[in-house]
Amino acid sequence: MKKSILSVAVLATMISTTAYAAKAFDPSQKPKAQGQLGTVFVDAYGLAPQTAIIDLGGYKIEGAKVTVQGKGKDGIDITYNVEKDKILTHNGIPVFGLYADYNNTVTVSYVKEGKQITEDYKIYTAPRVSSTPKDGMKTNAPVIKPVKVDSKYKDRLYMVNHIFETPDDAALAWKGNMGSQNWSGKNNIFVTDTTGEVRWTLDTSHFEDYRDITKRGIMMGFHQLPNGDLLWGKGQQLFRMDMFGKMVWDWDLPRGYLDFSHDVMEMDNGHYLLRAAKADYLRADGKRVHTVRDHILEMDEDGKLVDVWDLNEILDNMRDDLLIALDAGAVCLNVDNEHTGETIEIESDAPFTDIPGVGAGRNWAHVNSVEHDNSDDSIILSLRHQGVVKIGRNKVVKWILSPSAGWKGDLASKVLTPVNSKGKEISCSEKGLCEGDFDFTYTQHTAWLTGKVYNGGETKGLTVFDNGDGRHYEQPAMPTMKYSRAVEYKVNEKDMTVEQVWEYGKDRGYDWYSAITSNVSYQQDTNSMFIYSANTYLQDRTQLTRGVINEVKYNSDEVGLELEVISPLPGNAPYRATIINPELL
Repeated sequence: MKKSILSVAVLATMISTTAYAAKAFDPSQKPKAQGQLGTVFVDAYGLAPQTAIIDLGGYKIEGAKVTVQGKGKDGIDITYNVEKDKILTHNGIPVFGLYADYNNTVTVSYVKEGKQITEDYKIYTAPRVSSTPKDGMKTNAPVIKPVKVDSKYKDRLYMVNHIFETPDDAALAWKGNMGSQNWSGKNNIFVTDTTGEVRWTLDTSHFEDYRDITKRGIMMGFHQLPNGDLLWGKGQQLFRMDMFGKMVWDWDLPRGYLDFSHDVMEMDNGHYLLRAAKADYLRADGKRVHTVRDHILEMDEDGKLVDVWDLNEILDNMRDDLLIALDAGAVCLNVDNEHTGETIEIESDAPFTDIPGVGAGRNWAHVNSVEHDNSDDSIILSLRHQGVVKIGRNKVVKWILSPSAGWKGDLASKVLTPVNSKGKEISCSEKGLCEGDFDFTYTQHTAWLTGKVYNGGETKGLTVFDNGDGRHYEQPAMPTMKYSRAVEYKVNEKDMTVEQVWEYGKDRGYDWYSAITSNVSYQQDTNSMFIYSANTYLQDRTQLTRGVINEVKYNSDEVGLELEVISPLPGNAPYRATIINPELL
């Protein structure tokens, strides 16, 4: 009897539950929605907290347009069109440019069932996660301070790559401490508008774990690609992601190579050019070492390695003319203020590791940037410790932009000759001290083509950020005598000459000096030079490190925009900045 009663009770419960479940699920019920589409998903992919997707809710739309309305009377609207492929990819309208910890107003328009619809959405995002603990103390995100913004640049968006060192950086190393595995840190990646408001952030915690070899390193080489995606690398991996946080791919470096840093770019043929190093490299003396920042890899669109430039075989890895003049207090992100102003001692029996030195296995080259010249299928490299070099597909040097000291044999014949605007040769010492308005670059960071060509393609425009340490292969009497420059050259590849046509920054002196990193590139849409002098006062522990973003009218010193990127602590080393175009999204 008890068993029967229990069975009836269980059956009744099952019927009741089933009836409730059937009642709860109604396939004809519309999803909860603010407007005529579906639900709003904030940070839909978990990597970009200041983005959202307005789900289609089962509807079909076309011709979408988004405006994220600016905050307050001085806020800046971000407006962009959403192409069909983006709507299909995200099954909705992707929203970029939301303010953090704010109830954003987002206006969207689209065509649904033949009708034009315009409606406002309210989208709140969580507070920005921006602090990185250092020595047990909170460090806030950098502060952006607008100094000057002409109307021409008002709608610009700048991505800033800020780097924080932590005590865990050196927790792991390759065997024998070779290579640069112990070169690691945390990043703060964000996009600012010209009022100093942050409109996008990357949740870097998904990419960082000092205990995991695959997640060590520093996120570097951010570029926005023509389809709007972001490309970058970090340690042992490369990444491609859209601005809404959807990963396109993440690749390990090809087996046998390690320690990506600094730069990666997409070539016109869809391949990728990047800087890495070689594991177990066999030297002429029979020793096997992990090299440091001296190999260029070309990977195809499927991640296969298709070509390699071994700079140890192409250049002279024993040339030390600039190395011995470097400031020992700032070698890339290895900043040591106790040795500021001291020059580096090069020892022939130095350990094989990430230190300035000669020979494979030491930091003799330090490639900072890579560029591909599609016109002749060559690469242009900025080698911090050597100069700017162009190398052909056949692995033969085409030209060298550097003082002549130390270049020997056939390489000596590849050093460009400085000329003035009339083509007359300019006299220079072997260490680069020149007459007239010409100077070489020293410990330069980026070296990128402007896209301008002259004389039927024989002469090409080149921008270089000239950091200026070791200028003329010496240290000045006082560190405050140093200066950095953004420079444009014309390189005549037929005559093997170089003309300096523009410079900016020299007159600003030490206040604009960045010992390391930074970038400059020509912007065709505004006919301006976009510059980031990334770390002024880096070696001054009495001041906060400050980056300076400038847009300067082409072929002039007229500043149209200046933003200061103020670090939360002295000694922080910002890396680069890049312009983000929402119309590419």
